[in-house]
Amino acid sequence: MKKILLVGGGKIGSAIADLLGPTGDYALTVADRDAASLARLGAPNVTPLRMDIAHAAALAAAAKGHDMVLSAAPYTLTPVIAAAAKEAGAHYFDLTEDVESTRVVKQLAEGAASAFVPQCGLAPGYISICAADIARRFDTLREVQMRVGALPVFPTNALKYNLTWSTDGLINEYCNPCESIRDGELIEVPALEELEAFSLDGVEYEAFNTSGGLGTLCETLKGKVENLNYKTVRYPGHRDIVKMLVRDLRLAYRRDLLKDVLEASIPITFQDVVLVFVTVSGERDGRLTQESYARKVYAQTVEGKLMSAIQITTAAGICAMVDLMAEGRLPQKGFVRQEETRLADFHANRFGRYYAQGQ
Repeated sequence: MKKILLVGGGKIGSAIADLLGPTGDYALTVADRDAASLARLGAPNVTPLRMDIAHAAALAAAAKGHDMVLSAAPYTLTPVIAAAAKEAGAHYFDLTEDVESTRVVKQLAEGAASAFVPQCGLAPGYISICAADIARRFDTLREVQMRVGALPVFPTNALKYNLTWSTDGLINEYCNPCESIRDGELIEVPALEELEAFSLDGVEYEAFNTSGGLGTLCETLKGKVENLNYKTVRYPGHRDIVKMLVRDLRLAYRRDLLKDVLEASIPITFQDVVLVFVTVSGERDGRLTQESYARKVYAQTVEGKLMSAIQITTAAGICAMVDLMAEGRLPQKGFVRQEETRLADFHANRFGRYYAQGQ
């Protein structure tokens, strides 16, 4: 069995444990400071460890002897967790969408004897694998558009939204600058701008700029594509309300208050759908061609537990990357980008199949 230290036992961390533990291929130690979260863990081959996961020395000690370290903790802890993995000589994986945290991970990966694989979730993560795979089928690239949304199946409030994952991560997406490529140049654009409308399967949606979803894809495709952008998908009207909160009421500068307001007002839901929509255009065999990829994943029962769509897609993403690393299908040292993964390999994986069997 490969030994894994999983840092964070919350909504996503528990889903990772529920997927990896029953395989019998991994022995997991789940570290968290919250006793209630650890008490809810029940998958086989999973051992809870209550500790201060922000304490660098304690975390480094806990990581020793493990083959892999996985972070399902808040993005603010990414640097200390990645440093602990490096000290232990373990492969490192995370789910962060935070740009600055990923830069730290990239620096730690320099000269490391193990692999550092950040951004293994939905976006960044799977969306980058999809976009890069389609882009490889073109001789030259004109435009790459990536759209992702985690939405309630039954929206009932004015925001037409329910909390499905990290509130801190959500606020980051709405407040931080967004990377993009425009006319061949890497630029930053403001979040919540460039609103667009589209429909898919008869349902109307809106999409707008948000931070972090591109991962390293801008860097990978710079000089190879004219235009590349990432937008978050919501039901119509959501963006305007969020913009009022973040900009007009200036809650972008009081993020703790914004978090309190959202968590006290908007319930979580396990009845959600994850939407992935990628469109690539460019030259293929001398003709201007467009190819699109769309997938919807819904909540379902996994290993006897009801999991939300965002839990499934995020946990399946990092679990698939862990499998691919264990099988030698990913580079075994240094910084590993999501887009280095072949979509066919991902879909063929036992965890990647949750995406492959989506609608």
